[in-house]
Amino acid sequence: MDLLSIIGFVLAMIALIGGSILKGSGVAALWGPAAFVIVILGTLAAITMHTPMGIFKHGMKLAKWVIKPPHSDSKELIAKIVDWSNSARKQGLLALEGAVADEPDPFIKKGLQMLVDGAEPEVIRNTLEVAVSTKEHFDLAGAKVWEGMGIYAPTLGIIGAVMGLMAVMQNLNDPSKLGHGISAAFVATIYGIASANLFFLPMASKIKAAVAEQTQVREMIIEGLISISQGENPRNIEAKLAGYLH
Repeated sequence: MDLLSIIGFVLAMIALIGGSILKGSGVAALWGPAAFVIVILGTLAAITMHTPMGIFKHGMKLAKWVIKPPHSDSKELIAKIVDWSNSARKQGLLALEGAVADEPDPFIKKGLQMLVDGAEPEVIRNTLEVAVSTKEHFDLAGAKVWEGMGIYAPTLGIIGAVMGLMAVMQNLNDPSKLGHGISAAFVATIYGIASANLFFLPMASKIKAAVAEQTQVREMIIEGLISISQGENPRNIEAKLAGYLH
């Protein structure tokens, strides 16, 4: 679990609510049904028009990575790869058939199976790199769903503010409604800017960071499998893969 994301969410809420209280507006001033409809629903409308259905669904699924990002223990993976290398050197590549059957990760399983089948190192590399590139592209497209929402939300906030001021202009003859109308206009602006800068854009960045980490882990796996295929010394493989640790 990403504790820093939870802390960030809590601090964001404190900043908004606490700031409103300290400024003397109170919590109630932040609630605006009209602003919510214009900004939040408007942002969802914009992003659904902007994004294909498959990518939109994937982007929504990736939201959980902000709190619980996928984690791969690189040290454990290196230990497994070195163990496979030792087995391959002593008993041949066919000795890895058991590892293929026991491996839960489809990506690693595919690479091991290619090793057992005797595929050339370049064929293994090219095949697995295509899989990595495709997965990375799809995940980044999902992250851009949140990034797009962060771009659209402030603009929708401005639209909400303008609509609120239009309502104010229509009630100039009734001074009692002016204060409430102007306040409602500014609430829309807060919704747009705050949702973008405190939630949507940070979420996109956190998802992109998780995607980059997953890609690096897969690149390490490819390097390890290629080294096994080329019959490198297990100690050399371990030293090479240790460079991926940080």
